[in-house]
Amino acid sequence: MEKTIEDPPTSAILLDHCHFSQVIFNSVEKFYIPGGDVTCHYTFTQHFIPRRKDWIGIFRVGWKTTREYYTFMWVTLPIDLNNKSAKQQEVQFKAYYLPKDDEYYQFCYVDQDGVVRGASIPFQFRPENEEDILVVTTQGEVEEIEQHNKELCKENQELKDSCVSLQKQNSDMQAELQKKQEELETLQSINKKLELKVKEQKDYWETELLQLKEQNQKMSSENEKMGIRVDQLQAQLSTQEKEMEKLVQGDQDKTEQLEQLKKENDHLFLSLTEQRKDQKKLEQTVEQMKHNETTAMKKQQELMDENFDLSKRLSENKMMYNALQREKERLEGENDLLKRENSRLLSYMGLDFDSLLYQVPASDEGGAGQNPGLVYGNPYSGIQESSSPSPLSIKKCPICKSDDICDHTWEQQQMQALCLNCPVCDKIFPATEKQIFEDHVFCHSL
Repeated sequence: MEKTIEDPPTSAILLDHCHFSQVIFNSVEKFYIPGGDVTCHYTFTQHFIPRRKDWIGIFRVGWKTTREYYTFMWVTLPIDLNNKSAKQQEVQFKAYYLPKDDEYYQFCYVDQDGVVRGASIPFQFRPENEEDILVVTTQGEVEEIEQHNKELCKENQELKDSCVSLQKQNSDMQAELQKKQEELETLQSINKKLELKVKEQKDYWETELLQLKEQNQKMSSENEKMGIRVDQLQAQLSTQEKEMEKLVQGDQDKTEQLEQLKKENDHLFLSLTEQRKDQKKLEQTVEQMKHNETTAMKKQQELMDENFDLSKRLSENKMMYNALQREKERLEGENDLLKRENSRLLSYMGLDFDSLLYQVPASDEGGAGQNPGLVYGNPYSGIQESSSPSPLSIKKCPICKSDDICDHTWEQQQMQALCLNCPVCDKIFPATEKQIFEDHVFCHSL
């Protein structure tokens, strides 16, 4: 078997006859004279499209795969397949490459995938007058030749039937191919749309990924800041623990101050009973002072209980810092309210709070030195020095223009007692909005 420089594409797969009708061989002789060139004529069917690596080979009858070719020639591609003359093609085999024996051969058209697309009828290479030569054969050889001829005739008939069936199948397959091509075009259109959607989704995902990366970086920086903030809060918490200890000690000092205030209020009550004109109103004022004192003692007891609970909660969970801070500010607000209330009571009695701080008797100065926790001093010290208030110290009521402490002044005190004043910005809140007041005061510490 002889080959050219480049081997054609073949396949080792056993082939059937399903594709043999796509290329039809024309004018195939029963035998060709040895020593001469052989021209092979073939025709492309309607739906077959030749390709650059297609080839036509000469195969010995009985071949199984396209690798069993004897010789081959490359197919010449037509310029215009739509032209009718372009479907009629031919290829010439040189005599040098043709077989030298008298076996049966056939032309086969093989595409560039190694698939057979057409096959011719069998033929031989022998002289033209070979039939006139006297051949002496035995009876057994004659019977063998006849049997071989019968098999060839039967195979030829099978090939013809197969060719008709394949042509019909080919037409059906061409129609189906046309339908598949239309479906393929539709699928390609859908595929393009899907590709566009996929591209858009991919761009959207990339944008989202960039945003997530930026957010991740921001969160990392915020986590670092929060870590620093946590360290600061822990330091503040330790400071607040010390302050809470001081507050507990301050509460004890305030209890002693309240006891001292009670004694001083008794002396003040005895002094006020000596006044005739203001006796009745002063008695009411003293009763109110006693009531306020009782309320203050109750509040003080509540504060002590709350401080005990807060200390216990602080030792169990240090994350309760915010609540303790608000409670501390609330206590400071109430202390300010008590201070203002005492100042108002002194002003109603015609006494100056600032001057009282410097009018402490000599007998009480030692006590003040022993009680440094008395934050506001003794507002009632120095009252015993005078038996009656100065006329200039008694203020007139802004409503009734009376020099005495009237009901209007008492109502004004009650209204002020029902309000909550911010110790930082002096903003006034109703007593019913206690939580809002505490949050407002807490915001000043942030």
